[in-house]
Amino acid sequence: MPAVTIALEPPRQSAVVRLLELSDAYAASLYPAESNHMVDLSSLEQPAVSFFVARRDGDVVGCCALVEAGDGTAEIKRMFVDPEARGLRVGKLLLEALEAQAEQVGFQAIRLETGIHQPEAINLYKTAGYVERPPFGDYRPDPLSLFMEKPVRRAA
Repeated sequence: MPAVTIALEPPRQSAVVRLLELSDAYAASLYPAESNHMVDLSSLEQPAVSFFVARRDGDVVGCCALVEAGDGTAEIKRMFVDPEARGLRVGKLLLEALEAQAEQVGFQAIRLETGIHQPEAINLYKTAGYVERPPFGDYRPDPLSLFMEKPVRRAA
């Protein structure tokens, strides 16, 4: 089985845009617009964003962003794995890359918002040590949202 690689790459690539469109359609099938908190492509190109792309045999199979919040924390945005690549541990590899980047930059914690109808994502985050927390930043309470956080470990 070909290895999956994770690298920092620009988000404005046709294969990544396709993945983001799949992500948008998936979220829209699960939640009303007011409960979707997606960031657009231009937001992913900002200097405070580290954008990761997962590839298998050169093909884009997943992506995610680590967005600096300006308060010593960062937020995971646009984590998505192509449905055809599910089961290859792409999400876990992306999460590990995000966490390594957060440690290298020196963030204190990583936060995220995900939807309650995404058990696979919730399980991924819980297994990795993320715990539920109240809404943060500009988020407001939403019965369809789950907010989570994990402290960033410090290298010895």
